[in-house]
Amino acid sequence: MKDQDPRFDVLSQLGSLRRYARTLAGNDQDAEDLVHDALVRAYERQSSFRTGSNLRSWLFSVLHNVFIDRFRSKRSEARKIEQAGWVTDTVQAPPQEHSARLGQVRRAFGALPEEQRGALHLVAVEGLSYEEAAAILGVPVGTLMSRLSRARAAMRDIEENPPQTGKLRLVGGRDDQEH
Repeated sequence: MKDQDPRFDVLSQLGSLRRYARTLAGNDQDAEDLVHDALVRAYERQSSFRTGSNLRSWLFSVLHNVFIDRFRSKRSEARKIEQAGWVTDTVQAPPQEHSARLGQVRRAFGALPEEQRGALHLVAVEGLSYEEAAAILGVPVGTLMSRLSRARAAMRDIEENPPQTGKLRLVGGRDDQEH
């Protein structure tokens, strides 16, 4: 392990960094996390520290930038959650028959061979072009198209010939009297 560069003595600044982090974060646990993330970023970007510059100021800047990044990330996440709440308030549960049908389609999709399922997912669900999907799967475009064709045919077959549910037998009903 190589010795620490004496001009980059980050450990001697820990006390100051922790105090500043407590001021920014408002509590000890978040402050410790903030200092940790700032130290990781400082070591990763050590090459951007100019020798002869004020290390303490540079570390405070790194800490502050980590705090700002976290703040923006939390604010963005809160906005997404709020928007998702609006969407979920307007969604209605599908009728039972649609839920059952969706379950059948999900099972049929899961029953496809892995290579067909992967190809169908990339093109139909993710919206990738044939060329992009083929590159991801590492196969020629023709092979991808063949897999898609077989997967779509299997899914169409299920759509046109849904699985038949067996006749329900009522215990103690008419069916018992016939036998």
